[in-house]
Amino acid sequence: MKRLILATLTACTLAARLFAADAPLNELTAAEKTAGWKLLFDGKDASASWRNYKKETISDKWVVKDGELSLIGKGGGDLITKEKFESFEFSLDWKISEGGNSGVMFKVQELNQPPYFSGPEAQIQDNVKGHDPQKAGWMYGLYPASVDTTKPAGEWNTFVLKCQKTPEGTFKCEHTMNGTKYVEYEIGSADWAEKVAKSKFAKWDAFGKAEKGHICLQDHGNVVSFRNIKIRELK
Repeated sequence: MKRLILATLTACTLAARLFAADAPLNELTAAEKTAGWKLLFDGKDASASWRNYKKETISDKWVVKDGELSLIGKGGGDLITKEKFESFEFSLDWKISEGGNSGVMFKVQELNQPPYFSGPEAQIQDNVKGHDPQKAGWMYGLYPASVDTTKPAGEWNTFVLKCQKTPEGTFKCEHTMNGTKYVEYEIGSADWAEKVAKSKFAKWDAFGKAEKGHICLQDHGNVVSFRNIKIRELK
């Protein structure tokens, strides 16, 4: 019982830290380090953990300034993590320009097509003036959310993606935006297969198939910024 209470308190502490407005930027607390979190961006240099898709460097359209990693114009290209991840919990803050669009993809493979041919995407968008019917936080094209806790363009949002392999070999995933659960789904389940079969992804043989892959920050041609990018691998 004592261990259970301690684990619950630790989880609550971590959750509070992830969504605290006054938390130190691009740093990990002692509790986060103990829980296995690691930074994917230290606020000063993105090249330690990131590179452009199918390249070894980062475009100068991706700029680090004031502790933020920002795409400042078209042509920056998609960024991917240098490492591949299987079961993980990933968190970042994002801020989108007015009318802007971007996304976070995962399980991305480096193919002769763009990252979204293999990696499912969690949408990022200005929900007010954006043109895509898929809203921020949704699993793009497959699982919409019934809530919207996103903040206006130009303000920071905290998004958390959890994806964990099950004993059956599927991957149970969950999206959380600003502390509110949006959607959950299971990659490899019958429900997932049915939805994919009815979508545009049905013809993309590699879509969502890899167990381990890169995490990707999308260049959709609009200004977008990220900070507090962190991950912890799960058993």
